[in-house]
Amino acid sequence: MQFTRIIDLSRPVGPQTQAFPGDMQPRLERSATVAQEGYNSTGVHMSSHSGTHADAPYHFLEDGPRLEELPLERFTGPAVVVEATGRPDRSPITAADVEPWADRLTPGAAVLVRTGWDEHYGTQRYFDHPYLDAGAARLIADAGVRCVGVDAPSPDSTPHGPHPAGDWAAHTILLGAGGTIVENLCGLERIGFADPLFIALPIHLSGGDGAPVRAVAAQLG
Repeated sequence: MQFTRIIDLSRPVGPQTQAFPGDMQPRLERSATVAQEGYNSTGVHMSSHSGTHADAPYHFLEDGPRLEELPLERFTGPAVVVEATGRPDRSPITAADVEPWADRLTPGAAVLVRTGWDEHYGTQRYFDHPYLDAGAARLIADAGVRCVGVDAPSPDSTPHGPHPAGDWAAHTILLGAGGTIVENLCGLERIGFADPLFIALPIHLSGGDGAPVRAVAAQLG
């Protein structure tokens, strides 16, 4: 068995990265150059939730596992792409919307919710994405799924401007079940082959509540 195709589902991290409202903007600084030190090196200043990244339960739960306490299997699995495109701004994705994929929601699977909102990345409308309501999150968690990804900044409604923070139901339910959430995915429509394998391994940050990932969908042959 070998990879016959790999699709990058990740956002680059740098000055162009769209930060979550209130979070820090990534900054890259040259710390060494070939001309002066004999090698190139870059200082990286960013949030643990910059770009395409994974949330650990500790992100929302004080007694939840940190990033390095989770098995790496929690960040990979057979991908199930749940289609939730063509929805109004800030509309809920319900259990009924997820139900058509229920027979594929099994322990070890990685559920990737495609809203199509990645096309608004870099604009304020990106924060007005559809979101998983408590019923949808509970359906996924109760099925034993422990890896959920979204092509939006959050599985919950994002607070910004006149929109206050909600109850963070999706985060609380999914992370409370010991799962991980991968945010800011892009290009889920490019997964056009059967039996894709999702891989989103995070940087090994000590005590991490989250960390950037290089998320991919791979075809095995």
